[in-house]
Amino acid sequence: MLRWLLAALHLTALGIGLGAVWVRAGALRGPFDPPGLRRIFAADSWWAFAGALWIATGLWRLLAGTEKPTAYYLHNHFFYLKMTALLVLLMIEARAVVLLVRWRASAARGGPVDTSAAPGLARLSYVQAILVLIMLAAATGMARGFGS
Repeated sequence: MLRWLLAALHLTALGIGLGAVWVRAGALRGPFDPPGLRRIFAADSWWAFAGALWIATGLWRLLAGTEKPTAYYLHNHFFYLKMTALLVLLMIEARAVVLLVRWRASAARGGPVDTSAAPGLARLSYVQAILVLIMLAAATGMARGFGS
């Protein structure tokens, strides 16, 4: 039962996350009026939720050996591809987090929000969506025994 639940939550996070980062990318194209900013912040919140769920269930599955033994993952080249894509995704996200926290704080104070970085963040969000798809391809390959 636990195996199934963790796998279901892990895949649910994939769906939520891919949709959220894609919506965030589109919302970052504007408009940047209050409803537009709410769309950006909502999509970003869903992306953060999905990321936390994804990492938590992934670590649990890796370290607890609920799906396959930990050694299986640590000796699989597709696993390292997936983790490299995740690392790049998280490095990109660090910039987005810093900027969007500033935007949220400025919007909460009722002040102006400097959205000059929005086009770049939109492009990076699309790159993150591609990285999620690479992770998905690596995961499905691993599940079918490739990469060992």
